[in-house]
Amino acid sequence: MVTPETLAELVEGESILEAESITDADRDCPECGGDVIQVGYMPSVTEFVTGYKCQECDWSDDDR
Repeated sequence: MVTPETLAELVEGESILEAESITDADRDCPECGGDVIQVGYMPSVTEFVTGYKCQECDWSDDDR
């Protein structure tokens, strides 16, 4: 099972400080049409990011 922290690290590509709960993003993946989940996280003490990850392929993005 993926934790919020591991999902945030997959999206960010490196360690994060803190992550919120994983939720459904209510959108489809632009690459494969699969379900997308989202997680809010802090990659640094001054930044909050929402990351998106497809459950069926390698696509991911963030709201920067």
